Amino acid sequence: MAAKGKKKTQKDSPEHYFAKRARDIPVGVVGLGLMGTSIMACLLAAGHPVVGVTRSLSRRRHTRRRLLGLLREMQREKLLSGDPVRVVGNLQLAEDFSALRDCEIVIETVLEDLQVKYEVFRKVEAAVSPEALIGSNTSAIPVTTLQKGATHPERILGIHWGEPAHITRFMEIICGDQTDLAFAERARVLAQGWDKEPSIVRRDVRGFITNRCMYALMREAFYLVESGYATIEDVDRSLRNDLGYWITFAGPFRFMDLTGVPAYRRVMEELLPELCCSKEVPALIRKVVDAGGKGVANAQGFYRYTPAEARRWEKRFLKFTYEIRALAQKYREKNPR
Repeated sequence: MAAKGKKKTQKDSPEHYFAKRARDIPVGVVGLGLMGTSIMACLLAAGHPVVGVTRSLSRRRHTRRRLLGLLREMQREKLLSGDPVRVVGNLQLAEDFSALRDCEIVIETVLEDLQVKYEVFRKVEAAVSPEALIGSNTSAIPVTTLQKGATHPERILGIHWGEPAHITRFMEIICGDQTDLAFAERARVLAQGWDKEPSIVRRDVRGFITNRCMYALMREAFYLVESGYATIEDVDRSLRNDLGYWITFAGPFRFMDLTGVPAYRRVMEELLPELCCSKEVPALIRKVVDAGGKGVANAQGFYRYTPAEARRWEKRFLKFTYEIRALAQKYREKNPR
C-alpha cells in the first residue's frame, strides 16, 4: 500500500520548513550509541538545537567529548563554519522523555529490537505534539510494523542514515502503510537542510533501496568465493576497480544510460538465470562471526589485521569518506528528480 496523502495545512507543508531556520526547529535523538552520536553531530552542525535522550547520563561527559571531536573534524574538513564548542552547546542530554516536548522531529536510533522500539515510540508519542514527526533509523524492521499500536501512525516513518552519519550524503525516507506523504515530504526538506540527498521509498519494503541491492551483491560475492571461482581479495579488487569507480558518480540506471542500455538486456538474458538465489546465510560469514570476528573493531574479520593495521584502516576509511564526499559534490545533480 502506498503512503497516504492529505490536504496540507500551512503548518505541516514542506514550504513551512523551507521558511524556518534550523535553530528554530528542535530535534530529538533517542539512543546515543555510535550512530546516534554521529546523527547528533550532523544535526548540530546544521544548526538545530538537539535533545539527546539516553538511559544513563553517566556517560554524558564522554558523549559531549566525542561530539566535540566529530564537530572539530567537520570544521577541519570545511563542513562546519561555526565554533565547535559553541555548536555543542546547543545539545541537551536527558534521561526523561519529557525533555522532547518541544521537538518537531524525533529520531529513534536504539537497538534493532521490536519491543524496545515499541516502548520508545510509546514514550515519544506521550511527550511530543501530534504534529511532531517521528523517524526510525531501523535498517531491518518494516516501518508498517513499527506503526502498529501508535496513537498517530501517520507521522511515523523510516529515516535511514548511513554511517558516518555526519559525513555521508545518503539518506532514505521510508513510508509505512499508514504514513501520510506530507510527513515524508517534510522529512525530505529537513534532510536537505542536513546536507543530505534523500530518496523517498513510497511503499514499505524490507531493506529499502540500498540494503536490498547491496545484500544481493554480497550474496553473489559470497557465492563466488565459497564456490572457488575467486578469492576474497580478487572479488574485492574487481568490485573496487569497476563498480567502485562509477557508483559515486551514477546509480545503476544512469550508468546503463551512459554505457548503452541494450547491452545490459542481452547480458541479463544469459546471466540472471545463473546468479545465486540462496536464502541461506553464507557459511563463510557464519564461520567468521562464530569465531568472534567483528572486523576492524577487534582486528578479526575476513582479512587478518594487527591492532595497528586495524586502526590504520579505520583512519583511512574516514579520510576516504571525506574525500569521496568532496569529489561527489563536484558532480552532483543540481536538480535531482
